[in-house]
Amino acid sequence: MKQITLLLSLFLVFSCNQNQKKTVDTIITHATIYTVDKTFSTATAMAISEGKIVAIGTDSEIQNVYESKNTIDAKGKFIYPGLIDAHCHFYGFGLSLQEVDLRGTRSMKEVIARIKAFQKVKKSDFIVGNGWDQNNWVEKQFPTKEELDAEFPDIPVVLNRIDGHAIIVNSKVLKLAGITKDTKAVGGQIEIKNGEPTGILIDNPMDLVFKIIPKPNRKTQIAALVDAEKNMFHYGLTTVNDAGLDPDVIHLIDSLQKVKVLKINVYAMISANQKNIDLYLKKGIYKTNSLDVRSFKLFGDGALGSRGACLHKEYSDMAKQYGALLSSPSELKGIAKQIAASDFQLNSHAIGDSANTVLLKIYKEVLRGKKDRRWKIEHAQIIREQDFDYFKLGIIPSVQPTHATSDMYWAGERLGKERLKNAYAYKKLLQKAGIIALGTDFPVEQVNPMLTFHAAVARKDSKNYPKGGFQIENALSREETLKGMTIWAAYSNFEEKEKGSLEVGKWADFVIFDQDLMKVNEDQIVKILPKATYLKGAKVN
Repeated sequence: MKQITLLLSLFLVFSCNQNQKKTVDTIITHATIYTVDKTFSTATAMAISEGKIVAIGTDSEIQNVYESKNTIDAKGKFIYPGLIDAHCHFYGFGLSLQEVDLRGTRSMKEVIARIKAFQKVKKSDFIVGNGWDQNNWVEKQFPTKEELDAEFPDIPVVLNRIDGHAIIVNSKVLKLAGITKDTKAVGGQIEIKNGEPTGILIDNPMDLVFKIIPKPNRKTQIAALVDAEKNMFHYGLTTVNDAGLDPDVIHLIDSLQKVKVLKINVYAMISANQKNIDLYLKKGIYKTNSLDVRSFKLFGDGALGSRGACLHKEYSDMAKQYGALLSSPSELKGIAKQIAASDFQLNSHAIGDSANTVLLKIYKEVLRGKKDRRWKIEHAQIIREQDFDYFKLGIIPSVQPTHATSDMYWAGERLGKERLKNAYAYKKLLQKAGIIALGTDFPVEQVNPMLTFHAAVARKDSKNYPKGGFQIENALSREETLKGMTIWAAYSNFEEKEKGSLEVGKWADFVIFDQDLMKVNEDQIVKILPKATYLKGAKVN
């Protein structure tokens, strides 16, 4: 009898152990989860522990095995991997929030009004503003210093064009920077009219001005990063690729992440000057759970809007203007060779077709025989027909769909009909490269990734213009677009094993919407905002 009782007790203990559920930090049920795995499968539930996904499947599969004090009923909402902005200026955006916002202005008069309103609050003794775009003004000409001089004769004023490749400054700044009609401009332009600088500087000469702008103190830098992060989480972004940072800011980001002041994942592209290259080639790749420093950002040319993009043939709307490379081909090649000899990635800004030709040829040459380097062309905006095949070599196009819908109003004037056909050609780039990484280039464009999604699939701006879409043959499908904002962007960062899809073992970075991006009416996409954003399993918005 004792043996029977003992056996019964052992059976009961064994049965209880068999039925005992595993405790996890969070369980989510009753959702439509787009995993963005290799088969683009969906699930309804997932279990999360220590910031990572431990299981994903049906409600019953998860609830039969796992339990949690934090079980969330998604009530039919839609869950996607945390969104990645593959090309932006996270720190720069944060700084811009501390300066005069000139986006959306329609005239120089409105620019002046914005500055005055800012000065009433901040009372700055050195005014910096960002975001003007003469293409949106009634008179689509570059402004000149006269209006700034009339209103601000004694206070330095520096106003960055929306693309970051041109500035307008007043006479006070020209004097402080030592800029005259005789100042040499290499890799850009100091605009001269009637024998005097107009106040417009394009590309490299802007550095003469940037040297005299007071550097932000630590308090301002921290405020910039924290404010920027709030915006990211509001829109469902969990990883940002910051395209061009110096070591000091990278170190600050790392420090803030370590003390949990900053949480967002940052893929930092180091500004590719020789000092930074020497430093980081010696230091090597640096990676934590939140920061990845393994790439350099190189500038090939300027921007189309300021006619600084380097073209093979002259601009259609300005004779003898070709734009310019910001460094000579030999200098660009020298930098590429140094980085090719290391484990670092190179990501090069190339907008004009000539800049793209130069850099694509350099990539092919210096990467010959080297596998899985994942070097990127940032923007890849205007490509000659014969140059698309370079992207078959493992070169990744990193593009910004809202550039197409912002530029479409005037890009044809700059390029002419024939060149425009191979501009903003995202579908064609995808077909050649096999993947495409999507971003915004904010603060050049707005942060909202739904504008990216809409521009990619509809080829329309936020007002749903034009009917039928701009060069609709280069639209991406919704699945391709979501991949470009998640798993393909992660792959382009060498991070596809830890993020970009919702799979077991990856970080639980995800965003919840109440509408399905794969099915919602096209014209509703730009109106969608996340209901919640999660980073490493924790709700951050």
